[in-house]
Amino acid sequence: MTHRPAILIMQRHLAPLTAFLEATYTVYRFWEGPPVEARDDIRAMIVAGEYPIDKQLIERLPNLELLACFTSGYDGIDVAWCRARGLPVTHAPGVNHEDVADHALGLILAARRQIVAGDRQMRAGGWTADVRTITPSLHGQRVGIVGLGRIGTALARRVEAMRMRVQWWSPRDRPADWPRAASLLDLARDSDILVVACRADDDNIGLISREVIDALGPDGLLVNVARGQLVDEAALIAALKDGRLGQAALDVFEDEPTDAARWADVPNTVLTPHTAGATTEAVQGMLMLLMQNLHAAFAGEPLVSPVTDPSPAS
Repeated sequence: MTHRPAILIMQRHLAPLTAFLEATYTVYRFWEGPPVEARDDIRAMIVAGEYPIDKQLIERLPNLELLACFTSGYDGIDVAWCRARGLPVTHAPGVNHEDVADHALGLILAARRQIVAGDRQMRAGGWTADVRTITPSLHGQRVGIVGLGRIGTALARRVEAMRMRVQWWSPRDRPADWPRAASLLDLARDSDILVVACRADDDNIGLISREVIDALGPDGLLVNVARGQLVDEAALIAALKDGRLGQAALDVFEDEPTDAARWADVPNTVLTPHTAGATTEAVQGMLMLLMQNLHAAFAGEPLVSPVTDPSPAS
């Protein structure tokens, strides 16, 4: 094995990490070709948590000591499988949830107050003396939050301060300052705005089904800042086109990057390219935790932010 620990970065969008790691580690990038010659040297794998891990590759790396998830979410990682093989997993919790909540609030504002549509209308010359867009007030709007974890709680505080009414639902009850709906369908029926802020796992793929979308209804707004796989995207698109759902504001998609053509004729949408948690400060926090966990792993010290629960509640 080499004297400098070797690290394998898996996803191309994590390439900028190379500049921060290569002074201390030998860095390989998977998209440049599987580093067969370094199989025995690689001691850590760096991944983005939303992508499924390559189990066959992991099994071919005999000296792998750490699976370091750069992000807070780790729904693509089979933690139990890693644990059974003695492979610890780390992540970056508590770094960007406030930023994601900010973005969710921005999506609500952009959709409900027609901010994006107004910008397009004005740039196209559609603002004339006899045209005035009227939008609903946010005061009194009923916001249902799916998953009252860090993101959901941070968003609840924001929308409450803006005079909106908050309720929530997740499979597990917990102490909260806001009422919990009896079921997801009840939450959707009793909400003007439904925000998806829960974790994704094998048990809740497609959680926001056609039935839930129909319960939200033709005046409802669906916001997703969690994972695209939580929403039945085909059902969502059909409901928007049919008018069975009023609006959607999405930061995440079933497949990413999503195909722009898929959304070209879908009305009443505000779309952002999975940027809710991507602030300068959040990325710096993730990088710091990554570096600390790598150092701890190779120094034989306790990991700074290990994943301890394979399927944490939302």
